[in-house]
Amino acid sequence: MLQRKFDEVVKKEFPNAKDAKDTSIHYLGKMQIEHKLDISKVLMATSVCSDDINVPSTTFFNVLFGPFVMGGLGGIPFVGQTGMTAFAHHIPDNGSAFIFYGPHIGITLEGELGKMYRPRMEETGNSCGALMLALSRLQDNTYAPIMNDDDYQQMKLEESLLPYRDDIMASENQSKAITEATYKIIDQKVHEYLKTCKDEFHVDKVTLLGGIIINTDYGLDDYFDARNFEVIDLKSL
Repeated sequence: MLQRKFDEVVKKEFPNAKDAKDTSIHYLGKMQIEHKLDISKVLMATSVCSDDINVPSTTFFNVLFGPFVMGGLGGIPFVGQTGMTAFAHHIPDNGSAFIFYGPHIGITLEGELGKMYRPRMEETGNSCGALMLALSRLQDNTYAPIMNDDDYQQMKLEESLLPYRDDIMASENQSKAITEATYKIIDQKVHEYLKTCKDEFHVDKVTLLGGIIINTDYGLDDYFDARNFEVIDLKSL
């Protein structure tokens, strides 16, 4: 019953979102049936936020090798070209690569975005915490992140979001808007690093699945709003 209520709440904000575990089964099926990929030889990489709440979101982790972790705070692929190259070198012989990427956002049963009830906690907390912190800072139009080694990922995340600040601030739902902007940043960087490092791959195909993870309540399935699914022939890049 509670899962059904969450389904209604989630789809008010993300009409195309589907249960994250069902999403995993759906896209694994497409990889096998439509694209003839042997999923027993697929290495998975993730560029999702390092937040612990995202680990059980999908069943990809139970089926594919990996994951090779590319993402840091907010889901940005902070490993860069060196990380993409390392991932390319780890793929099984005669196998293929799969990259699952995107930011995450919590939602409560009352429909509040950017919040969720975490395991064993009575009060709501931010999700994504890094994005909600960035939002609170960017709401001050005099604020500019200052790069430093002690908080590099957060500062780099905020710096990456600066070009989107006006659109985020103008949005009716800023929590959703900053998440959407972060998806664009991650998607662009994953494609950029893949193209730059294509010659490092000893396989022909790389599958990408990008979107937004929507966190619900502890014990309930999360949702995933898929934005991009493609099987890329590296020779065509």
